[in-house]
Amino acid sequence: MKLPGLWLCLSFGSAASLSPSCLSAQFRRPGDFILGGLFPFGKDTVNLTARSEPTLPRCERLFMDGLIWALGMRFAIDQINNSSSLLPGIKLGYDMYDTCFEPLVALQPSLLFLTRNGTTGIGILCNYTEYQPRITAIIGPHKSDLCLLTAKLFSSFLIPQVSYGASSETLSNTELYPSFYRTVPSDKNLVEAVVRLLNQFGWNWIATVGSDDEYGRGAQALFLSMAGNDNICIAFEGFIPTDLAEPNARKQLEDTVKLINSTKVNVVVLFAYSLPAQALLEHSIRMGLGKKVWIGTEAWMLSDVAAYTPNIQSIGTVLGFVSRTGTVPGFQEYVAELFSSVEQEKFCQQSRELSRLMNTEVLDTHCQQCDHVTLGDIWPLLRVTMVQPVHVAVYSVAHALHRALGCTSEGCPKTPIRSWQLLHFMNTLPFEVNGQSFRFDQSHGTNTGYKLIFWAWRDGTLTYLPVGDYDQSLYIQKSQIQFHTADKKEPTSECFRRCQPGQFRRIKGFNLCCYDCTDCSENTFWSSTDSTSCSPCPQHQWAPARSTRCHERTERFLFWDEPMAVALMTLMALTVALSCLSALLFLKHLQTPLVQVAGGGRTLFALLWLLLQSLSCCLYVGRPSARLCAVQQLSYALCLNGCFSTFVPKALEISLLTEFPRCAPRLLRWVTHGRAWLLVATSLLTQALLCFCHLRLGPDYLVADYKSLPSEVVLVCGTQSWAAFALLHGYNSCLAFACFLCTFMVQTPARRYNVARGITFATLIYFIIWIFFVVVFATLRTVLRAVTQICTIQATTLGILASYFVPKCYIMVFRPDLNTGDYCQNPAEEQPEEDSVNRQ
Repeated sequence: MKLPGLWLCLSFGSAASLSPSCLSAQFRRPGDFILGGLFPFGKDTVNLTARSEPTLPRCERLFMDGLIWALGMRFAIDQINNSSSLLPGIKLGYDMYDTCFEPLVALQPSLLFLTRNGTTGIGILCNYTEYQPRITAIIGPHKSDLCLLTAKLFSSFLIPQVSYGASSETLSNTELYPSFYRTVPSDKNLVEAVVRLLNQFGWNWIATVGSDDEYGRGAQALFLSMAGNDNICIAFEGFIPTDLAEPNARKQLEDTVKLINSTKVNVVVLFAYSLPAQALLEHSIRMGLGKKVWIGTEAWMLSDVAAYTPNIQSIGTVLGFVSRTGTVPGFQEYVAELFSSVEQEKFCQQSRELSRLMNTEVLDTHCQQCDHVTLGDIWPLLRVTMVQPVHVAVYSVAHALHRALGCTSEGCPKTPIRSWQLLHFMNTLPFEVNGQSFRFDQSHGTNTGYKLIFWAWRDGTLTYLPVGDYDQSLYIQKSQIQFHTADKKEPTSECFRRCQPGQFRRIKGFNLCCYDCTDCSENTFWSSTDSTSCSPCPQHQWAPARSTRCHERTERFLFWDEPMAVALMTLMALTVALSCLSALLFLKHLQTPLVQVAGGGRTLFALLWLLLQSLSCCLYVGRPSARLCAVQQLSYALCLNGCFSTFVPKALEISLLTEFPRCAPRLLRWVTHGRAWLLVATSLLTQALLCFCHLRLGPDYLVADYKSLPSEVVLVCGTQSWAAFALLHGYNSCLAFACFLCTFMVQTPARRYNVARGITFATLIYFIIWIFFVVVFATLRTVLRAVTQICTIQATTLGILASYFVPKCYIMVFRPDLNTGDYCQNPAEEQPEEDSVNRQ
């Protein structure tokens, strides 16, 4: 049905000239099956808090959207009643009431719907299977908090209730609300779309405000849980009052605006119905909040907020999601014709007579203000108010009733149908409305997707411009959006700057999106821009500070060509040369008194072991291996033992002659001449056995040290068992200590060579070196460990050479006159002379 433009203009004029009309009488009609309707004809209850008696509250202002939704239900029922394919021969009636957005107001018609058909009382029964209430199904209400109240009532009777606007996720619980259905998506789908929108624009520092009702609280709670999982940080979250007549409502709104302003956010997400949303926007404009990006929903974006808010364009950019609904063909023409009819007295008289058949004395519709509405008042909103959800809700009940009755193309049987019998058909079967297929899902909802709407202002006129779609995925035409910024591009709303490669995010305070960019430390690397920490490099790799990748570590040990190694090898060469030179001198003067008193051939044996000990320093230079590590300590201990074992016979000989002269004649034969070599061999054999034990208990092993140096792996020989280490070197310490005790108290007459003094100083130097060596060696884990070992070997060798062998070489070379029997007299020969002197 299409009206000519001229006739439509005349309708405008006639509607404006005649007043009042009988529009309020158009919301009740009798029929074979009655559908109840709950619509917000009014808003702003004026006597709710002042009630002292249980009277019905009044609504102060007409809510035009609610009127249009009610007309949408009337249009759908008239279509069905005139249809030959849907419920043929069946006439649907309707009974619509005002909710005034107030649960107390919505409760009264809800109770009326539950009364037994033909009466005004609700039957109290144990079984309601055969109970027939006044209505067959209910369309509405619009708000979630009203549905939470009414759905419990209707679900107890299993009366189908189809809401055209309630989106609370709580209502998806089919166990609590088995007979509740809705023709709009739930808030969960809406919140998912909002989160996707924020992510696409990179807005992660936002404020979110919800109305203090079921819709606002539920949607905001869902949003907060999803936002946290998507790295979206909430700078402020709060609620605004829904009852603007409350004494502290104004202060709450002002505080909310102040807090939003203090966060410095550029994006505000608003989950609220039109009245609290309008109040918040008005306060934002009045208090100079500045231009923001407002993310809204159809609960307020498509209402008359823009029309009734002065200077609304100054709030900034408004984007939001509305249900993707189609148009209802013929609805605008239907409304225009109806407004023309309600000005005719005959039509009004018939309407009032039909309304009286619905027991108007019980409860009035309370839409007296509807009689003063003209087509000119309602026409601008007809293009934007979504009527399809109401239209689909009515058709869902009609199709279920059609199947429950078993209707055919010829007609429907006039059999009584209980309300609960419709639920099966509503749950299982799809239905078509204007060629589009619909079906309730498992949570009794329909998810038709969303359109992204942009408030576009053109010459002061608001246009709802579609700029995107959301159905599991989000598509945005960014070029169609003109933001409030100077360059018309999207503003930023971030609490942080983008970190550079090699930096990670260090969280500041409690907001995950507020952080400082901190350089990655050594041996860690940056893996992604969203990292809140740097990833450690594998053990075999390293990285410098602020690195984006790891590098392979180079091996670090005492290289042959590095200055330290060259210096140590030079020192070793000098020590070897000194040992060889000393050996040659001792070999040349082997039969002289000085060499004989020093030990004779055993001195050459000692020098040979000192030479080998010096050469063993080569084991500590170059890349270590497991075998080299096992041999290092063994070679040192064995070579040192070879030297000290030659000192033992001489030390014992001196001790026997000086401290135990009476026992000396019997025992000297065990420590002199050929048996002295037996002592040397026994000592070496003992040391060899200790070396074998060391290998069995825990030899030194190759250690890869990744901690001491940042970019290198230090290859060192580690001590596996300190007990085995002590056992290996402890024997030499015992020999040195025994030699020291045997020689340090020996007194030599003047002008006599003191053989004992050389042994004393050699062992004393050994002890001093080893005290420092053990302390340093036990704590080092770097290449200095090898350096320490070499220095200890060289110091010990040079100490023994300097204290025992070099003085004798000096006499042999520079003072041959002292290399005589008188000066180099054995202690055994000195003792009788002392005794004769003492006797005199």
